Amino acid sequence: MEDKYSIEEAKSIRIGIITMLIIMVVVFITISHNATIKKEGLGNTYNIYADFGRTDGLSVGDVVRMSGVTIGRVVGSKLDENFNSHLTLEIGSEYSIPDDSSASIVSFGLIGGKYVEIDVGGSEDFIKSGDTLSYTQDAMVLEELLERLISMGKSKKSSNVKSKGIENSNGITELEIKGDSYE
Repeated sequence: MEDKYSIEEAKSIRIGIITMLIIMVVVFITISHNATIKKEGLGNTYNIYADFGRTDGLSVGDVVRMSGVTIGRVVGSKLDENFNSHLTLEIGSEYSIPDDSSASIVSFGLIGGKYVEIDVGGSEDFIKSGDTLSYTQDAMVLEELLERLISMGKSKKSSNVKSKGIENSNGITELEIKGDSYE
């Protein structure tokens, strides 16, 4: 006796297999891109520093980008006396970074690796070797972002409850509440 799948089951299986293949390809491309950057030399370089409260998912060897172009890599990471992450960034010497630029930790995608993105400032003075970036933005953790969105949705829903004072026949103001009921 042969077991056969219904049309819907077969379609679901095919969609699942295709989705898994796409995810595997994206992961492979991300890993190979990071490995390529780690193997390639930057030529002459200089080091700058950046301090972050959290660097979740960022590792030594990950890339540093500016305006979408890879300009360096993370070559060191340690905790300072305030338990912040002190990163050493190796930058190609052909790249000049304005001294009012900021650095943030961002993801290549939902499942991709992390990298340091330098947002270019407008100063005419440039960061020199050994200087520290003054403005940084910590890594955003996906779970925290989802939690914030959910709490914003809950607060918006609870603010939909409205109250209105109504005077009854005895001249006493009663409170009428309209809105969604929560159980």
